[in-house]
Amino acid sequence: MNESRAAVRYAKAILDLSIDNKANDAVEKDMRNLVTTIEESTELQELLSSPVIKGDVKKKALAAIFKGSNAITEGLLSILVDNKRVALLKEVATKYIILNERLKGQDVGYVTTAVPMTGALEKKILTKVTEITGNKVTLENTVDASIIGGFILRVGDLQYDASIANKLNTIKREFTNSL
Repeated sequence: MNESRAAVRYAKAILDLSIDNKANDAVEKDMRNLVTTIEESTELQELLSSPVIKGDVKKKALAAIFKGSNAITEGLLSILVDNKRVALLKEVATKYIILNERLKGQDVGYVTTAVPMTGALEKKILTKVTEITGNKVTLENTVDASIIGGFILRVGDLQYDASIANKLNTIKREFTNSL
Protein backbone atom coordinates (compact mmCIF):
# COMPACT_ATOMS: atom_id res chain seq x y z
CA MET A 1 0.00 0.00 0.00
CA ASN A 2 1.21 3.47 -0.83
CA GLU A 3 2.67 5.11 2.30
CA SER A 4 0.87 8.43 1.83
CA ARG A 5 -2.48 6.68 1.35
CA ALA A 6 -1.92 4.83 4.61
CA ALA A 7 -1.04 8.12 6.32
CA VAL A 8 -4.23 9.74 5.00
CA ARG A 9 -6.30 6.82 6.28
CA TYR A 10 -4.79 7.07 9.76
CA ALA A 11 -5.24 10.86 9.73
CA LYS A 12 -8.89 10.58 8.68
CA ALA A 13 -9.58 8.00 11.39
CA ILE A 14 -7.97 10.19 14.06
CA LEU A 15 -9.85 13.24 12.78
CA ASP A 16 -13.18 11.38 12.96
CA LEU A 17 -12.39 10.19 16.47
CA SER A 18 -11.32 13.67 17.60
CA ILE A 19 -14.49 15.23 16.14
CA ASP A 20 -16.63 12.67 17.95
CA ASN A 21 -14.85 13.54 21.20
CA LYS A 22 -14.88 17.29 20.42
CA ALA A 23 -11.11 17.37 20.74
CA ASN A 24 -9.98 18.18 17.20
CA ASP A 25 -8.32 21.48 18.17
CA ALA A 26 -6.41 19.84 21.05
CA VAL A 27 -5.33 16.98 18.80
CA GLU A 28 -4.30 19.46 16.08
CA LYS A 29 -2.10 21.21 18.63
CA ASP A 30 -0.53 17.83 19.47
CA MET A 31 -0.02 17.05 15.77
CA ARG A 32 1.73 20.38 15.19
CA ASN A 33 3.95 19.59 18.18
CA LEU A 34 4.69 16.14 16.73
CA VAL A 35 5.69 17.57 13.35
CA THR A 36 8.02 20.23 14.79
CA THR A 37 9.58 17.82 17.29
CA ILE A 38 10.28 15.21 14.60
CA GLU A 39 11.67 17.83 12.19
CA GLU A 40 14.02 19.24 14.85
CA SER A 41 15.37 15.91 16.15
CA THR A 42 17.46 13.65 13.95
CA GLU A 43 17.67 11.16 16.83
CA LEU A 44 13.88 10.90 16.92
CA GLN A 45 13.76 10.48 13.12
CA GLU A 46 16.28 7.64 13.40
CA LEU A 47 14.31 6.03 16.25
CA LEU A 48 11.08 6.10 14.25
CA SER A 49 12.60 4.66 11.08
CA SER A 50 14.90 2.08 12.69
CA PRO A 51 13.82 -1.55 12.13
CA VAL A 52 16.31 -2.69 14.80
CA ILE A 53 14.72 -0.89 17.76
CA LYS A 54 11.90 -2.90 19.34
CA GLY A 55 8.33 -1.58 19.34
CA ASP A 56 8.06 -1.41 23.13
CA VAL A 57 11.19 0.77 23.30
CA LYS A 58 9.71 3.09 20.67
CA LYS A 59 6.41 3.20 22.60
CA LYS A 60 8.14 4.15 25.84
CA ALA A 61 10.27 6.79 24.14
CA LEU A 62 7.29 8.35 22.36
CA ALA A 63 5.21 8.28 25.56
CA ALA A 64 8.01 10.10 27.40
CA ILE A 65 8.63 12.64 24.63
CA PHE A 66 4.96 13.47 24.08
CA LYS A 67 3.82 13.14 27.69
CA GLY A 68 0.75 15.24 28.42
CA SER A 69 -0.70 14.83 24.94
CA ASN A 70 -4.38 14.18 24.34
CA ALA A 71 -5.50 10.55 24.85
CA ILE A 72 -6.35 10.32 21.13
CA THR A 73 -2.79 11.34 20.21
CA GLU A 74 -1.35 8.82 22.65
CA GLY A 75 -3.61 6.16 21.11
CA LEU A 76 -2.34 7.05 17.65
CA LEU A 77 1.26 6.66 18.79
CA SER A 78 0.46 3.25 20.26
CA ILE A 79 -1.44 2.03 17.19
CA LEU A 80 1.29 3.15 14.78
CA VAL A 81 3.94 1.31 16.83
CA ASP A 82 1.77 -1.83 17.10
CA ASN A 83 1.07 -1.83 13.35
CA LYS A 84 4.75 -1.18 12.54
CA ARG A 85 3.80 2.10 10.86
CA VAL A 86 5.49 4.47 13.32
CA ALA A 87 7.77 5.73 10.52
CA LEU A 88 4.62 7.39 9.11
CA LEU A 89 4.06 9.46 12.27
CA LYS A 90 5.17 12.81 10.84
CA GLU A 91 3.21 12.25 7.63
CA VAL A 92 0.08 11.23 9.54
CA ALA A 93 0.37 14.33 11.73
CA THR A 94 0.83 16.58 8.70
CA LYS A 95 -2.17 15.03 6.92
CA TYR A 96 -4.27 15.45 10.08
CA ILE A 97 -3.41 19.16 10.21
CA ILE A 98 -4.34 19.61 6.55
CA LEU A 99 -7.63 17.72 6.94
CA ASN A 100 -8.59 19.63 10.09
CA GLU A 101 -7.78 22.98 8.46
CA ARG A 102 -9.94 22.04 5.47
CA LEU A 103 -12.75 21.07 7.82
CA LYS A 104 -12.57 24.58 9.29
CA GLY A 105 -12.66 26.07 5.77
CA GLN A 106 -8.99 26.94 5.86
CA ASP A 107 -5.95 25.69 4.05
CA VAL A 108 -2.30 25.96 4.89
CA GLY A 109 0.01 26.85 2.05
CA TYR A 110 3.66 25.91 2.44
CA VAL A 111 5.98 28.16 0.46
CA THR A 112 9.66 27.29 0.16
CA THR A 113 11.87 30.11 -1.07
CA ALA A 114 15.62 30.69 -1.35
CA VAL A 115 15.32 33.91 0.69
CA PRO A 116 12.63 35.11 3.13
CA MET A 117 9.47 36.42 1.41
CA THR A 118 8.64 40.10 1.45
CA GLY A 119 5.26 41.23 2.73
CA ALA A 120 4.15 42.28 -0.76
CA LEU A 121 5.07 38.92 -2.29
CA GLU A 122 3.35 37.04 0.53
CA LYS A 123 0.19 39.10 -0.02
CA LYS A 124 0.25 38.37 -3.79
CA ILE A 125 0.68 34.63 -3.26
CA LEU A 126 -1.99 34.59 -0.57
CA THR A 127 -4.50 36.33 -2.85
CA LYS A 128 -3.80 33.97 -5.75
CA VAL A 129 -3.96 30.80 -3.62
CA THR A 130 -7.21 31.93 -1.96
CA GLU A 131 -8.66 32.57 -5.42
CA ILE A 132 -7.61 29.11 -6.66
CA THR A 133 -8.69 27.06 -3.62
CA GLY A 134 -11.74 29.06 -2.59
CA ASN A 135 -10.71 28.68 1.06
CA LYS A 136 -9.08 30.97 3.56
CA VAL A 137 -5.37 30.24 3.35
CA THR A 138 -2.49 30.88 5.72
CA LEU A 139 1.07 30.70 4.45
CA GLU A 140 4.06 29.16 6.14
CA ASN A 141 7.40 30.18 4.63
CA THR A 142 10.44 27.92 4.73
CA VAL A 143 13.79 29.18 3.52
CA ASP A 144 15.90 26.65 1.60
CA ALA A 145 18.90 28.06 -0.25
CA SER A 146 19.30 24.82 -2.26
CA ILE A 147 16.41 25.78 -4.55
CA ILE A 148 18.64 28.66 -5.74
CA GLY A 149 15.71 30.96 -6.60
CA GLY A 150 12.01 30.98 -7.33
CA PHE A 151 9.63 29.13 -5.02
CA ILE A 152 7.83 25.88 -4.31
CA LEU A 153 4.19 26.20 -3.25
CA ARG A 154 2.28 23.33 -1.68
CA VAL A 155 -1.39 23.58 -0.66
CA GLY A 156 -2.96 20.29 0.37
CA ASP A 157 -2.24 17.82 -2.42
CA LEU A 158 -1.37 20.49 -4.98
CA GLN A 159 2.25 21.44 -5.56
CA TYR A 160 3.70 24.05 -7.89
CA ASP A 161 7.47 24.00 -8.30
CA ALA A 162 8.81 27.20 -9.85
CA SER A 163 12.29 26.85 -8.40
CA ILE A 164 15.43 27.40 -10.42
CA ALA A 165 16.82 24.09 -9.14
CA ASN A 166 13.81 22.28 -10.64
CA LYS A 167 14.23 24.07 -13.97
CA LEU A 168 17.95 23.17 -14.05
CA ASN A 169 17.11 19.52 -13.32
CA THR A 170 14.54 19.55 -16.15
CA ILE A 171 17.11 20.95 -18.58
CA LYS A 172 19.65 18.37 -17.40
CA ARG A 173 17.16 15.51 -18.00
CA GLU A 174 16.27 16.82 -21.44
CA PHE A 175 19.93 17.20 -22.35
CA THR A 176 20.77 13.69 -21.08
CA ASN A 177 17.81 12.13 -22.93
CA SER A 178 18.77 13.81 -26.21
CA LEU A 179 22.25 12.27 -26.28
